[in-house]
Amino acid sequence: MSAEIICVGTELLLGDILNSNAQYLAQQLASLGIPHYYQSTVGDNLERLQQVIDIATKRASILIFTGGLGPTPDDLTTDAIAAFFNVPLVEKPEIVADITQKFASIGRKMTPNNLKQALIPQGAEVLPNPSGTAPGIIWQPRQGLIILTFPGVPSEMKRMWQETAVPYLKSQGWGKEIIYSRMMKFRGIGESALADKVNDLFDLTNPTVAPYAGMGEVRLRVSAKANSEADAIALIEPVAQKIRDIAGLDYFGSNDDTLASVVGQLLQKKQETVSVAESCTGGGLGAIFTTISGSSDYFIGGIISYENRIKISILGVSPEDLDRFGAVSHPVAQQMAAGVQKQLKTSWGLSITGIAGPSGGTETKPVGLVYIGIACPDGTIESVEYRLGERRDRETIRTLSAYNALDLLRRKLLIQK
Repeated sequence: MSAEIICVGTELLLGDILNSNAQYLAQQLASLGIPHYYQSTVGDNLERLQQVIDIATKRASILIFTGGLGPTPDDLTTDAIAAFFNVPLVEKPEIVADITQKFASIGRKMTPNNLKQALIPQGAEVLPNPSGTAPGIIWQPRQGLIILTFPGVPSEMKRMWQETAVPYLKSQGWGKEIIYSRMMKFRGIGESALADKVNDLFDLTNPTVAPYAGMGEVRLRVSAKANSEADAIALIEPVAQKIRDIAGLDYFGSNDDTLASVVGQLLQKKQETVSVAESCTGGGLGAIFTTISGSSDYFIGGIISYENRIKISILGVSPEDLDRFGAVSHPVAQQMAAGVQKQLKTSWGLSITGIAGPSGGTETKPVGLVYIGIACPDGTIESVEYRLGERRDRETIRTLSAYNALDLLRRKLLIQK
């Protein structure tokens, strides 16, 4: 027995609107321990809506609709549901009164087309909408099948879900267990390499382990089904600890942790500071540091040294090394890091210099070649070469470069004595 989310609206298919409702409802179903295997998105078409309903009723016992409850002719969700189950639509006086009152409260007169929102399938109950004019329905058209409908406006849908739908589902025996997940995050290791290291864990059934990949980041979702969050965490923790032991420094955090937040916590714990010298990223690394509230405690500032004369005059980069090795090189990255550390008087100095493309690459220095320098509190200065790939676009190379620099600092902070 499972739930299926059906999102209605041609605007969703066209990509005009981000489908955040599906994400929210999926998370909510997990919190109630309700299995959820399918999501469907369908345009404003009566025939196709009924086709989706036909498929969904064969594989799910709870159908959750969002969208298509408005007053216009292309709002067809209620019509499609009633037609599929061959029941008439009936007007609910309490809905008419509610809509009329809401229009009056804002000094407007209700137009006749709004009466369409007062029509629901015969036998269905009203799912009240405290915030808007489009109510939903709660309906059991047959034994073992529950239908819930919500407007597409996220704020209205969320309130209706929490205030009415959740208590109703619990009253029907759902929500006795919860599905709790921990998203573990890794950097510096590829998805396939990490999967190979933890391969035996993919056979677990409770908790389960599943891999995900993003831009330079790999994730493992560890999920458990239990009677409470505490019980689920107790199931997850031994598996999570095993993964941390296997991954070592490649693991950096879980759930809401970000590289920026983790690095910030490490710097604050050590009472140390950092500054940045950026070339190809043009301030992107500094921007990432400042996404964290309170980052002024440890992030002092940065210098964008896009032109070589800034590298020379402000950061103290050797003109001879620029001529001999070029701006994209180990020596220049190291001198940039040391220069900003000295100029801004910080514990750490980070630098980035590279070729973000699409132009500027050569056979020996292709697009995607990046050097990251780091000046440490003990006086050591190092740099790392990254080849991020000629086929990647400019923004991807810049973003990966900034996060690679942040991750380099994280690793240094963790192994620092």
